[in-house]
Amino acid sequence: MELTQNHFELFGLPVAFDIDAQQLAERYRELQRILHPDRYANASDRERRLSIQHAAQVNDAFQTLKSSLRRARYLLQLQGVEFDDEKETHLDPAFLMEQMELREALADVRTEADPVGGLNNIMMDIKTRQKAMEGQLRMLFTDDSDNKRLEAKQLVQKMQFLVRLQQEAEDLEEELVASL
Repeated sequence: MELTQNHFELFGLPVAFDIDAQQLAERYRELQRILHPDRYANASDRERRLSIQHAAQVNDAFQTLKSSLRRARYLLQLQGVEFDDEKETHLDPAFLMEQMELREALADVRTEADPVGGLNNIMMDIKTRQKAMEGQLRMLFTDDSDNKRLEAKQLVQKMQFLVRLQQEAEDLEEELVASL
């Protein structure tokens, strides 16, 4: 195994948005078994160090490929699309308004008669939006034009907002359940 392989090559998968999740998981377990640092306990320092590097690369690649958001971003980077999360914050106003409304609904859920039910509705809405965006990405990645790559990049940036919102909702869910 080479450290220079891209994540798809590492797992023997085609470079594509749609991947076989079962094949990814099986290959991950196989690579973990082969590369686990414990197997190199009696090896030289260099071999142990390489084992740790390879295991870290496998873990990072697996986490990237199993997440549709991270996989899309990685695919775009392989295609030469650059991301600068600090400077690229310009999203369309309609989307930003939707995000503000979702955040307000999330903030207000504690005051509802059934906060857990209200939160579940918000979380279902977020998941529905994420699935719709994944479908759009799937279509955009079938066309290898600069315009489609730019659209995919903008969609990835929007998905990042939803993933953060989903994490906030999950944190709130833990808080609400703990207070029951």
